Amino acid sequence: MFDDTLLDDPDALLAADTELRRIAESGARVRRETDAAAEQLTMLDNTSRPRAIVAAGSGGRLLRAVLEPSCPVPFVAWSGPGLPGWAGPLDLVVIAAPGAVDRATSAAAAEAVRRGCTVVASCRPDGEVALLLAGRYSTVLPAGDDLLAGSVVVLQALHLLGLGPTVDADEVAAGLDEVATDCSPFRAVDANPAKQLAVALGDCTPLLWGGSALAARAARRIGEAVRRSAGRPTVADDADHLLPVITGAPARDVFADPFADTSEGGDARIEPALVVVDDGTDEPVSGADRRLLTAACDERDFRVEVLTGHQGSPVARYASLLAHGSYLAAYLRIGLQQPPGAPTEDV
Repeated sequence: MFDDTLLDDPDALLAADTELRRIAESGARVRRETDAAAEQLTMLDNTSRPRAIVAAGSGGRLLRAVLEPSCPVPFVAWSGPGLPGWAGPLDLVVIAAPGAVDRATSAAAAEAVRRGCTVVASCRPDGEVALLLAGRYSTVLPAGDDLLAGSVVVLQALHLLGLGPTVDADEVAAGLDEVATDCSPFRAVDANPAKQLAVALGDCTPLLWGGSALAARAARRIGEAVRRSAGRPTVADDADHLLPVITGAPARDVFADPFADTSEGGDARIEPALVVVDDGTDEPVSGADRRLLTAACDERDFRVEVLTGHQGSPVARYASLLAHGSYLAAYLRIGLQQPPGAPTEDV
């Protein structure tokens, strides 16, 4: 059972200090890594446009969500080892790989150099990827172990190359700082949106949905954070896949005893709850999907919660949603009295 009193318990919060402190420092990491890459960013040459962009590494999915609507050249997020067979000297390979590097990313870096591709990479300056990319056609943007911060730096580089939208790192960092203030462990449940959402979802199975490409990406990331940190099953998907989960679940029994003993073969199912990850995008298709999902939940008396990002550019809103979700996962873990899980590695 979820114990909401632990969310304001000093001892329980102190035990989670490392996890909560890392979330609170997200804005500082964005500023620090942007400053560290300032010199390299000024040296980028935008006089020639690549034939296509291949995004390799763990940050490729976020780059795709940001760039696909506006990128002036074909864009591919490549998760497999190596590179697509057509990639060559006319193409740009982008690698966002702060922290630990997997074999697929290292293979992509080595293959990009072998084929003569131009490369822009956010990675440790003394790490394996940086060593593989040593050469005149590669730009290494120094990064620590924060994938979101490293991806923001890469997006800034792509904007300077004329290949992506403007990304203001200070705006992203300010939004993360604002979330850290709103969701601080020192704020009581009644004044803390992340704690309130954790209480609402404490005895539910969260179904996360986002209407835009970035909101959908944030929903999947938040779902992963909840699974890893709190050990709570979650589903993050499109409306077409979530609707059968909602309509197929038994309607809520208002007379059911939530404290009934299920140890003797009783029904221990946890009812679903819809979490709308709202980044402020107003599109007709996403609006229709949202109404369809909420109507299905209302018909069965399932809970519907909304996680809202702060105002600003799309990337700033995405970052604030991700921070809210990280706090949610941490507070769910505290309330469920679960041990700390592995940190997420993706954006």
